[in-house]
Amino acid sequence: MHADFQSWVAARQSHFEGVLRELLPRPDIAPQRLHEAMRYAVLDGGKRVRPLLAFAAGELAGAEQTRVDVAAAAVELIHAYSLVHDDMPCMDDDVLRRGKPTCHKQYDEATALLAGDALQTLAFQLLAEHRLNGDAARQLEMVRLLAMASGSRGMAGGQAIDLASVGKSLTLPELEFMHIHKTGALIRAAILLGAYCGSRLEAAQMDRLDHFGKLIGLAFQVVDDVLDCEADTATLGKTAGKDADNDKPTYVSLLGIQGARDMAQRLHREALESLAEFGGAAQRLRELADFIVLRKF
Repeated sequence: MHADFQSWVAARQSHFEGVLRELLPRPDIAPQRLHEAMRYAVLDGGKRVRPLLAFAAGELAGAEQTRVDVAAAAVELIHAYSLVHDDMPCMDDDVLRRGKPTCHKQYDEATALLAGDALQTLAFQLLAEHRLNGDAARQLEMVRLLAMASGSRGMAGGQAIDLASVGKSLTLPELEFMHIHKTGALIRAAILLGAYCGSRLEAAQMDRLDHFGKLIGLAFQVVDDVLDCEADTATLGKTAGKDADNDKPTYVSLLGIQGARDMAQRLHREALESLAEFGGAAQRLRELADFIVLRKF
């Protein structure tokens, strides 16, 4: 990352942490333990890749920062809830997330389950109670978009396919189908929601952004699979080698390390090509694509 981009990322991350602290229920409000668990699951962790993508797309679309803040928070709350649930014993049964004990280990399984539920519903509450676009129909489309990205035809559906695929060999199209839903859908939603907060882009341009999101969402997962094999637990902030231990199909198990790296580079290239028409206005999105694919890679 060059200095200007590093400064942009650091400023947005710091700003967004304050946004989340304001939008989450205070820990002194009843039920206190649930609100504490919600804040524990969301605050002080992660690179905030999805919010950063929303901010970059919002800048491209000429959106007001306060509007993108809310849209980015909604996406991050969905992401955080999914991590809480994914880490539970009935799913991936993990003990470490973002360098600290998982929510069900820090609290208990019932509290973690409820915290995830509450984070999910808070995301839609935020989209409903804040004005994010001057056109009510476009704002309603934002709610629909996040719901689709989160549900059975998005992230939750991808996780169901993932659980059903343990111990099986998937073809590349099957693996891509799973991750377009499990990982890619929310990344695409983050970009589109950020752009929907503005009014500068036409429908065809939104389609190009969506295509960029699809490609970079897949690249994100391919790189994750490589890092799961090559990085250590301290670097990842979560248990390394978990996919191999659980006999899950990954891009590495299918293509090998070098094949997975090559695929990530190809997706990265195609993602950048999809932004060509935007010129310099899409520079932050290009830099984020670089960041996603080149992190410790």
